Amino acid sequence: MSIKKKPLVVVTRKLPDSVETRMRELFDARLNLDDRPMTPDELIDAVRTADILVTTVTDHINAAVLKQPDCKLKLIAQFGNGVDNIDVVAAHEHGVTVTNTPNVLTEDTADMTMALILAVPRRFIEGAALLTAGGDWPGWSPTWMLGRRLGGKRLGIIGMGRIGQAVARRAHAFGLQIHYHNRKPVAPKIADELGATYWDSLDQMLARMDIISVNCPHTPATFHLLSARRLKLIRKDAYIVNTARGTVIDEDTLTKLIEAGEIAGAALDVFEHEPAVNPRLVRLAKAGKVVLLPHMGSATIEGRVEMGEKVIINIRTFLDNHKPPDRVLPSML
Repeated sequence: MSIKKKPLVVVTRKLPDSVETRMRELFDARLNLDDRPMTPDELIDAVRTADILVTTVTDHINAAVLKQPDCKLKLIAQFGNGVDNIDVVAAHEHGVTVTNTPNVLTEDTADMTMALILAVPRRFIEGAALLTAGGDWPGWSPTWMLGRRLGGKRLGIIGMGRIGQAVARRAHAFGLQIHYHNRKPVAPKIADELGATYWDSLDQMLARMDIISVNCPHTPATFHLLSARRLKLIRKDAYIVNTARGTVIDEDTLTKLIEAGEIAGAALDVFEHEPAVNPRLVRLAKAGKVVLLPHMGSATIEGRVEMGEKVIINIRTFLDNHKPPDRVLPSML
C-alpha cells in the first residue's frame, strides 16, 4: 500500500510510556492518555480517519463499525493475543488486515494460572483476608483453615497450546498428575516429558479431575464449552480455574453449583460479562468459596512492553508492503 510517510495511528487505550514514545517517533500517533475505553461512536470516527487502529480487548470492532462508506482503515493492530473482540471476517471483507501479539504472555499467564491452582485448594486468599479485614485470629489450631494437598491430585487442562503446556510444566513440578483435552494430542515427546494423559472425550475427563484449568482460546466452538450439562459432570470436591476467557464457562450455572456445594470452588481471572462481575460470585468470594481477580493474568510490565513492541513490528512491516508476522486470517479462527 502507499500512504503518507507518517500514517495516522489511533491508539485506543493507554500503553506503556516506552511504547507510546516509540509510536510518536515513528507515526502520527493519536494516544489515549486518559485510558478511557472508546465509545462505539468514537471507534467509528477512528476507522473513518485513521490509517491504523491499535486496539485492545475492550474495543469491539464489529461489522457495523467497519462498514463505514468513508472508512480509511487499512490495519487493525491488536494489542493482545486474543482477537475475539474483532470481527476478523468482516475486516477481511473490507480489506482491513488484522494482527495480534502471540507468544508474548505465555509464561506470565501460566504463572498466574499456577498461582490460582495453589490458592484455591489451600485457601490462601481466605486466610490472608482474615488478617487484613480485622478479624480476631485465635492462633494456630490443628483443625483450622484446612485445605487440600496438591501433590498427587489430577489436573485436567482444557486446551494444551502454549499456555496449557506451560501450566502443565509448572503443575508437574508440584507433583500434580497431568491430564488434558485438546483438538488433537500433543507431540509424544511433550506428553512423555509431562507424563500427560490425553482425553479425547472432555466429558470423561471432567468427571475424573480434582482441578480443572481452562486454557483454550475464545472461538465460536469454545463458547460455553463448559456448559451446564458438562459442569454437572464435575465432582463435588473439584475446583475450576479460568485464566482464558469468561465465555468458555456457563458462569451462571457454575455459580449455582458452587452455591449448592456441587462444586468445591473456583478461581476466575476472567468473567462472562466482563467488566461486570456477577454479585453472587462476589458473595461466594467473601465466603471463601471462590477467588476473583480483575483480568490480571498477563499483567506484567515486561509482558506489556513486549506486546507493544510486537504491535510496532506488525505496523512497520505492513507499511513496508510486507505481510506482518502476526497476521490473523479468518481461516485461523
